[in-house]
Amino acid sequence: MNTLPQDPLMLLSVINMKLRDFYPSLDALCDDMDADKQAILSALSQAGYRYDAEQNAFVPQE
Repeated sequence: MNTLPQDPLMLLSVINMKLRDFYPSLDALCDDMDADKQAILSALSQAGYRYDAEQNAFVPQE
């Protein structure tokens, strides 16, 4: 996750933009960017967000 922001809200913004504009799934993003999927999921979960595969975006936890 070296090239991704450490701040959770900045991370959320960057990841959702990349998912929307460039990647069909979180797995594809992580594979292409050599990013740690569990670290992203954990950081955004702690910030109150979860990955929704249908929307291909992180959304607020319910």
